[in-house]
Amino acid sequence: MTVREFVDEHYRHFNAGTVSGAARSLTGFLSEGGQLFLTLAGAMSTAEIGRSLAQMIRTGHVAAISCTGANLEEDVFNLLAHDAYVKVPSHEDLSPEDDLQLFERHLNRVTDVCIPEEEAIRKLEHRLMKVWSVAQAEGESLLPHQYLYRLLTSGALKDEYQGDPSNSWVLAAAEVDLPLYVPGWEDSTLGNIFAARCSQGKLSPDIVLSGTHYMTDLMSFYQGANTPLAFLQSGGGIAGDFPICVVPLLHQDLGETEVELWSWFCQITDATASFGGYSGAPPNEKISWGKLGIDTPKFNIQSDATIVLPLLFGYVLDL
Repeated sequence: MTVREFVDEHYRHFNAGTVSGAARSLTGFLSEGGQLFLTLAGAMSTAEIGRSLAQMIRTGHVAAISCTGANLEEDVFNLLAHDAYVKVPSHEDLSPEDDLQLFERHLNRVTDVCIPEEEAIRKLEHRLMKVWSVAQAEGESLLPHQYLYRLLTSGALKDEYQGDPSNSWVLAAAEVDLPLYVPGWEDSTLGNIFAARCSQGKLSPDIVLSGTHYMTDLMSFYQGANTPLAFLQSGGGIAGDFPICVVPLLHQDLGETEVELWSWFCQITDATASFGGYSGAPPNEKISWGKLGIDTPKFNIQSDATIVLPLLFGYVLDL
């Protein structure tokens, strides 16, 4: 069976029924000319979402992505240092002492796998410092992801890839200059490194544009979109909250009278609104904020995004 055939056959009721309903609805939406606006929270890149997302980008289904700084950089970390990653068996049983040993080995654990500091983080830092330094010398100011795009498309890293380039979603995005939004980039590893170098006087903060620049860029993108946009929110947090606000911003704050709502919505989350987490807000709540309409197709999948998102992409691609 293909993924589509398997889901159609077995995902019939309850949460599984919501997954299959969302998959069929999204496939129909895309086949009718719509495109996907995807948000990525959590550590989806280290979970290797690029194995399916890169193909979604290359087939033209993705119009734009909003992600955390961690997801942006961790896809490239994996591309550069895949062979040096360390899998951690029985990660649920690790003691504080076990994690201290990983720290002493310069292995940064993300659930069941460790990102090697020297092979991944410091290697990319060294390459990016050159790009940042050139930009500073030439008086340039770019958005955070644009520096990675520049580095990847220059070919300077090509001979250093350990991961399969076809599985890198950031590389796929860079190749087509996909609109990318990375709010809160400063809390990422590379964001921390950049701030440290600014503190040392090696770089100027002015060479990296801010979240406000991302929002104004998003406003232009949304106003200029010539296809209906499906909003697929993987996880919660700033990656999802930031871009979905562009509609009420344009309508309520900028005073635009003709603003299309998001045409389709699906959220994959294990959060609930009763715990005080805004990111667990059910889709209907977004109607009151002017983000979705009464007739907007809405799906709330209460599950693990590392399981569901590849299923949705596999269904669309009919793998």
